[in-house]
Amino acid sequence: MNFRQLKYFVGVVDAGNMTRAAEQLHVAQTALGMQIRQIEEDLGISLLVRHSRGVEPTAAGKLLYSRARDILRLIEETRREVSACEGDDVEAVRLGITPALMLACGSDIAIAVRERVPGVSLSMVEAMSHVLVEMLSRGEVDLILCYDIPDLPQVSRTAFLQDELVLVTQPDGRNGRPIPFADALERNFAMPEEGDTVRSAVSRVARDLGLELKVAYEVRSVSAMKSLVNRGLAASILPYFSVVDDVRAGTLDAQPIAMPPIRRTLFLASSAQRPSIRNEIGIAGAVRTALTGLIETLGPLAYPLWNKLD
Repeated sequence: MNFRQLKYFVGVVDAGNMTRAAEQLHVAQTALGMQIRQIEEDLGISLLVRHSRGVEPTAAGKLLYSRARDILRLIEETRREVSACEGDDVEAVRLGITPALMLACGSDIAIAVRERVPGVSLSMVEAMSHVLVEMLSRGEVDLILCYDIPDLPQVSRTAFLQDELVLVTQPDGRNGRPIPFADALERNFAMPEEGDTVRSAVSRVARDLGLELKVAYEVRSVSAMKSLVNRGLAASILPYFSVVDDVRAGTLDAQPIAMPPIRRTLFLASSAQRPSIRNEIGIAGAVRTALTGLIETLGPLAYPLWNKLD
């Protein structure tokens, strides 16, 4: 076994699905499957049970998963500590961020941190919000910028802003026109899996109002959801910043949802159980600066919550 194989195996178990794991790990599914088979052949035992819904670890797989997480964490901590010996002034920080935010403002965050906090070497990791919370608890990232982080004793979080979700459809002349939530839910949807913050926010309001959320396509990729909408196979509910370019190009329509609006809260969070990040305040200030462009894009759909940083 090697480092890459352990990383791949942990990724597969976390995702519960080979296709999803390959997407998250940025590797071809065939190559990923080959790496997993090589581990099983090396150990002479099956590590995963494969079924129609995905994969689950066997008893041996659960043991390897637990040990692999510890090994990967120790490798990363060792790398950081050894790198720090070269120059005490540079602090390596791993920031987890959602794919939609990475596209919308990831480069702005990287530039702002580099310019405002020169004592930090920043690396950025992409994953869905609920996955990032798990990664933070395992010590795989130092900070996470994502939505609706639960109020947990082991997490220190700061609210940055709220934004409202929009109904995304094929162009039909209603772009920008508010739509009641009940009317929006008359459609079939392309949505992420349960646990995703967008899906959770929509499901929670639908449940409170006694309405049914009809999910025809369950996909994690924002681009795949937009493609399904563009082909007229479904509608979707997404943050406006993830479709603003499509709206401007006229390929999709986005309608603000009203009665009630669907809002999420964006947090910057760190682990309260691990050593503090020396430059966390500076990084928070840089992220705040980088988010100004996003807030301008969202316009009246954004509600900055800067009080905790002032």
